[in-house]
Amino acid sequence: MGRAYSIDLRERVVAAVETGGLSCHRAAAQFGVGVSTAIRWVDRLRKTGSVRPSKIGGYKPRAIAGEHRTWLLARIKEKDFTLLGLVGELAERGLKVDYRSVWTFGHDEKLSFKKKRGGWRTRPS
Repeated sequence: MGRAYSIDLRERVVAAVETGGLSCHRAAAQFGVGVSTAIRWVDRLRKTGSVRPSKIGGYKPRAIAGEHRTWLLARIKEKDFTLLGLVGELAERGLKVDYRSVWTFGHDEKLSFKKKRGGWRTRPS
């Protein structure tokens, strides 16, 4: 993801439009930014009084936490499940998650279940 433009550049573009009498199109061409970018900066100044960028990214807490985490850890110990089945069971318990959330939970908890290939060597080729 790219970085936000500097505050200095934002202020110069907006000042050219607001006090310099330039249109957003001309100011964008003069400072080498996109026309829509200049329009958004001017709009942001008029609405909020500042040209500072809004927050980019952030932390999103995991959906499977608390009592759902405890239940899921106990449920996984039974060893008779599929990830899609667990998604359905969590939905029945009132937690709507997707396949990837359950997979990430298992990965974060260092849970790994590998199929045993025992008996494959004894079969005829």
